[in-house]
Amino acid sequence: MLVAGFPADAFGTNCYVVATAPGEQCVVVDPGIGVLDRLDAVLAEHRLHPAAVLLTHGHLDHTFSVAPVCGARGITAYVHPGDREMLADPAKGLSADLTALFGGRLTYSEPDDVAELTDGATLALAGLEITVDHAPGHTGGSVLFRMPGAGSRWEADEICLSGDVLFAGSIGRTDLPGGSMPAMLTSLRDKILPLADDTVVLPGHGPTTTIGRERASNPYLIEVAESGDARPAAPARGL
Repeated sequence: MLVAGFPADAFGTNCYVVATAPGEQCVVVDPGIGVLDRLDAVLAEHRLHPAAVLLTHGHLDHTFSVAPVCGARGITAYVHPGDREMLADPAKGLSADLTALFGGRLTYSEPDDVAELTDGATLALAGLEITVDHAPGHTGGSVLFRMPGAGSRWEADEICLSGDVLFAGSIGRTDLPGGSMPAMLTSLRDKILPLADDTVVLPGHGPTTTIGRERASNPYLIEVAESGDARPAAPARGL
């Protein structure tokens, strides 16, 4: 199994490429701002052919390049319906100051082919079996993507691409349109905490971690596990 990740030019958003092996089809996860040249280089290095783009949520820093990546290859973009409107109108997920920064400067449009994700679905793409978990809180349509990790460099039973739900040492902010701390707490309790400790977490921002490490040291997970409550997340990473 091949997993390659690199940060976008803005906001430190991680873009991931996942395939069963070099020379095969792959999925591209969260192609953000300024990733096109780097993505092309990763695809060429490993001789990979994108079969689909997966979006953990609809924020601009995760979706900025989705239309050109899909359009150049005639492939489908997958997003939860709770965030689909942000593909064509990113301002729906931005704060007022970020809307002023980005608004009116660029024209956005959905990719030609968009498929909607559902909770609990299993996607069969590029030879991979990918489980979708709807985990709202950061946005209404945030999802986790889980897949077997055997054969990866971590040799884990499972890999979880967590988007902006879970980071190493923190969680995603909930103060933007569509965000909800109560929904985030429920997602952490029902979708994150049940995962096995050796699950490798590939977050939307920052370094790779594991569920076990976060269960033991992440203050938000500790508080959810102990009391079902957590302090509000500071608006730090991402949009």
